[in-house]
Amino acid sequence: MTTLAGQSDAPHALVIGAGLGGLASAMRLGARGYRVTVIDRLDVPGGRGSCIWKDGHRFDLGPTIVTVPQVFRELWQACGRDFDTDVTLKSLDPFYEIRWPDGSTFTARQSTEAMRAEVERLSPGDLKGYDRFLKDSERRYWFGFEDLGRRSLHRLRDLIAVLPTFAWLRADKSVYAHAASRVKDERLRMALSFHPLFIGGDPFNVTSMYILVSHLEKEFGVHYAMGGVAAIARAMADVIADQGGVLRFEAEVDEILVKNGTAKGVKLASGEIVTADVVISNADAGFTYDHLLRNTPRKRWTPKRLERSRWSMGLFVWYFGTKGTADMWQGVGHHTILNGPRYRGLVKDIFINGTLSDDMSLYVHRPGVTDPSVAPDGDDTFYVLSPVPHLGHSDPVNWETEKLAYLDKMSAVLEDQLLPGFRDRITAQEVFTPNEFRDRYLSPYGTGFSIEPRILQSAWFRPHNVSEEVKGLYLTGAGTHPGAGLPGVISSAEVLSQLVPDPETVK
Repeated sequence: MTTLAGQSDAPHALVIGAGLGGLASAMRLGARGYRVTVIDRLDVPGGRGSCIWKDGHRFDLGPTIVTVPQVFRELWQACGRDFDTDVTLKSLDPFYEIRWPDGSTFTARQSTEAMRAEVERLSPGDLKGYDRFLKDSERRYWFGFEDLGRRSLHRLRDLIAVLPTFAWLRADKSVYAHAASRVKDERLRMALSFHPLFIGGDPFNVTSMYILVSHLEKEFGVHYAMGGVAAIARAMADVIADQGGVLRFEAEVDEILVKNGTAKGVKLASGEIVTADVVISNADAGFTYDHLLRNTPRKRWTPKRLERSRWSMGLFVWYFGTKGTADMWQGVGHHTILNGPRYRGLVKDIFINGTLSDDMSLYVHRPGVTDPSVAPDGDDTFYVLSPVPHLGHSDPVNWETEKLAYLDKMSAVLEDQLLPGFRDRITAQEVFTPNEFRDRYLSPYGTGFSIEPRILQSAWFRPHNVSEEVKGLYLTGAGTHPGAGLPGVISSAEVLSQLVPDPETVK
């Protein structure tokens, strides 16, 4: 049996997974005096926020933008460090451009005046409704993010106490329904309601609390981390190392060890046992309960309960590099959203029907316009994402047979609507389907964002930051409270740190 690493007598906190939630949790616990070990099956930190290199191109695999940067600054401050010394953020303006098949566009910017001008250009009669929408968004930000998102909701009485506010804010309505109650133009309804897709939610079913993203973007801006989100992950790993923490890569946790109802450590796939005083899982919450605790009886998060849960969509992501194109496609900025001919119907196919549609909407990331380090001089690097069904539907997509055909369809859309001639210039590429998300990240059903953030799968209804099943076990990351997205994941570590007892009381 492996004894606790290091010479210190401080209690040992073991973190499963070096995703951003796991790294943030390790930083906070290290700052509080715990001896910390982080174990991850990948060879680099960051989890979904890591990157791979191919022929001089850096492919940022997951998150591409940073919103609410103060959550990172507060994390660094808790560790006695300065985030802006370790990481360089660049503000983006515009944030992104939305394009529709009829040729119309909507450019999202931080300035309220610029946004009102865009609304007025598209649909002058919706300007007053847009102003109301912004006020609605701000109210939900203060309640949903700054209040509920920064504290634990693992006690039922905490949920009961906020139910009147949920009712007042009409949390029962969907994001789309709320946008539709404020503006009439279908293009604006899409532009004001698509944000839940960034965290794995169906805009037609996810609670309207998530319109808070519109305020969040306007108030704090949209930023890009130079070097990609992987640069943030490396900086986090450096802080942990400076605290005396240990990071072990290419080591896979196979099981959380439980004795007398309390987590006591983990067993690795190699058979090695690592003991600990507290265990933090940054693995997907579903994977934590269904696999890592498979030999421990569970009362709430049973296999049947997890199977009945609604999960976020899968992702088809095409990463590719192009030769000599840095000065081409001048109208294509850092972020572009290409809408297909359907909005509601496509979303229903993805989330409800579980069918792979012929049409698609695409999110296109072209980081080289901001960060030349992503590609060789004069070249480009692209990341093109299409939401697709996850693998848990009754007749899941067979990506072994559908991958190339879907890639051809995606290529035709890009060629026709955004990047004419790009196919002849591709020099390096990589494709992730839900199969890769399942195999690389051990994500249930190959989902991109864990459990979908519907109203009855949020707050108290979501897997708690302190485990309901095992003492001494804590959860962080997208599958737990407050949810997916960089601000949510980093905040989950803040909430977790409030729940883990002081080191001197543990041993």
